[in-house]
Amino acid sequence: MNSYTDIAADGWVASLPRSWRPYALLARADRPIGGWLLFLPGLWSILLAQAPWRQTGWLIALFLVGSFLMRGAGCVVNDMWDRDLDRKVTRTAGRPLASGALRMREAAMFLAALLGISLLILLQLSPLAQALGVGSLALVALYPLAKRVTWWPQLMLGITFGWGAPMGYAAARGHIDATALVLYAAAIVWILGYDTIYAHQDREDDALVGIKSTARLFGGRSRPFLIACYTATTLLLIASVWRAGLPLAIPGVILASVVALGRQVRGLDIHNPALCLRLFHSNREFGLAIALVIALARL
Repeated sequence: MNSYTDIAADGWVASLPRSWRPYALLARADRPIGGWLLFLPGLWSILLAQAPWRQTGWLIALFLVGSFLMRGAGCVVNDMWDRDLDRKVTRTAGRPLASGALRMREAAMFLAALLGISLLILLQLSPLAQALGVGSLALVALYPLAKRVTWWPQLMLGITFGWGAPMGYAAARGHIDATALVLYAAAIVWILGYDTIYAHQDREDDALVGIKSTARLFGGRSRPFLIACYTATTLLLIASVWRAGLPLAIPGVILASVVALGRQVRGLDIHNPALCLRLFHSNREFGLAIALVIALARL
């Protein structure tokens, strides 16, 4: 097994009271990147829906807080499912449930608290967005099982993490149309690409314990796979802004994709876990750049 871990227990989490730290680590509060990546498809769709700016700003604030809460809840569910597997993988062996820092009962109570606060936010949205939010719980619960039964758990993550695209559009417009669905497809293939990069951190350990992933499936052929994913992402983003009546966003989408996604493809080294994590993290900047492009095209 490799010796790499991405747990940042010595970061700002170390300043928390000792009894709080396992809960913060369980929710990945030491690594907020997941919350950002969950938020970004919703941000894109809220901007693309072109509701009045005051409503747009309110929805963005709700989705930002809700995304971090639900990302934390998803991590709790994931670790409850995976605690036995996590003990066998170096990167995840220090997680609170795998290490014994927290018990299942404590994790379940924490999960209930996160979901309760998330429900308060969900009730501020339109009825269709509320229904989609409830529906997302099934995806959150089932995602951890995907790695046990399919070589494509990254696709399942795309379907789950990209859910904010139709949900944000529904919150802003009260309905879903082809623009929202095309944007959702763009989010899915984008996530499929970047989570394949992420999964290369655990490729060797996953093989030992029988966990499946697109990183294992494609191995040394991951770069052509990323090119396909990110090309599809770019084309689908172009199609979504075109359908939304924002053709001025197209040059910005192309530029952001060539620079940010192209850098990931060129820089990929599947044998360097730390580099894979850095490339994965760079998707936040790409996602924010796309949001800025859409926002500017609305002016």
